[in-house]
Amino acid sequence: MSTEPSRRSFLSASAAAALTFGLLRTSPAQASSDIRPFRVRIPERDVAEMRRRVLATRWPDAELVADLSQGPPQKTVKALARYWAHEYDWRTTEAKLNALPQFMTEIDGLDIHFVHVRSKHDNALPLLVSHGWPGSVIEQLKIIGPLTDPTAHGGKAEDAFHLVIPSMPGYGFSGKPTTTGWGPDRIAGTWIELMKRLGYDRYVAQGGDWGALIVDLMALRKPAGLLGVHTNLPGAVPVDIDNAARAGGPQPPGLQGDELKAWQDVLFRYSKGQAYARMMGLRPQTLSGFADSPAGLASFMIDHNLASLAQIVRAFDGHREGLTRQDIVENVSLYWLTNTAISAARLYWESKYSVIAAKGVTLPVAVSVFPEEVYQAPRSWAERAYPNLIHYNRVAKGGHFAAWEQPQILAEEVRAGFRQLR
Repeated sequence: MSTEPSRRSFLSASAAAALTFGLLRTSPAQASSDIRPFRVRIPERDVAEMRRRVLATRWPDAELVADLSQGPPQKTVKALARYWAHEYDWRTTEAKLNALPQFMTEIDGLDIHFVHVRSKHDNALPLLVSHGWPGSVIEQLKIIGPLTDPTAHGGKAEDAFHLVIPSMPGYGFSGKPTTTGWGPDRIAGTWIELMKRLGYDRYVAQGGDWGALIVDLMALRKPAGLLGVHTNLPGAVPVDIDNAARAGGPQPPGLQGDELKAWQDVLFRYSKGQAYARMMGLRPQTLSGFADSPAGLASFMIDHNLASLAQIVRAFDGHREGLTRQDIVENVSLYWLTNTAISAARLYWESKYSVIAAKGVTLPVAVSVFPEEVYQAPRSWAERAYPNLIHYNRVAKGGHFAAWEQPQILAEEVRAGFRQLR
């Protein structure tokens, strides 16, 4: 059957130019299933206020240790603030977003923002890519070219994808839930409805972080059209091992090699490695100061995991690798300018799942393991968690934010992972 999307997703450039963030709303007469063009235009007063607040930051005392055990070094956060206030230009980010086809549609009573880039290649496979926290659609921008236009990025025409990259509810330009109940399950259902609304009757899905959980939950539903999923944060930890790590031990018997190393990483993750998640999961509203302080929000967002934080520290020390200064600041700017620090945090309060625990997915699954991810899923665990495992590969470099850090590697993994499903 055809994979062509509905005609309503193709709207005139003049109509697209007319819709600006926060200024034009859909008429009540429009059907809730309408897809409307969208362009970002943050008022200049908001951009100027963000810069003013960065410059006016009241700094705490510096950390008392020489490592990262107390969180982001003050030297790094001050360097971030200097770059933010004196070099970074939000309008360059805005132009980058507005160069892409962006749309808005209402699903289950909430506006959902998404980027929709169709490949020029015939028989391209539709692919939904779901981000996580502290990510956004900005996190995925580097993979758009390699996936939609593979011949220009070392691939073949038959590896092409049509890309759909939505902003999660409460994140970026999507609507903010005004009632409870918007957890990962509901988002999974929303993404399924989005692909159906776009007219895609066969497609695949990819995710990391929250996105990895969401595509697993999509696969559990086995919706018509979903051929399989790719994950770079596999939900592969056996449930008994995940429960033991969450309780702080003891170590399950019989673990050795890759499984022992994975156990140690998972134990660290639950004991010391996700303070941010515990805070947002228990008392998200307590973090309201992040809506006020851009620098405070940045300090919190960059402290996701030790490997990524170390890379960010190096970036602000002048090293060029993976994540760049602009990557970090434009993403934090998106959160602050849309005032979504708390609405995004509530997803942790809503979720009842372990992202990394096995869930019984039986659809085809492709797994890519990055060496600096929060844990490296052993093949044995991946095969047990995903009985229809169609691809498993340990790549040479990269960490938790694969699309940001190593877009070419992730693109190659997505191509390889889905090749047999075309």
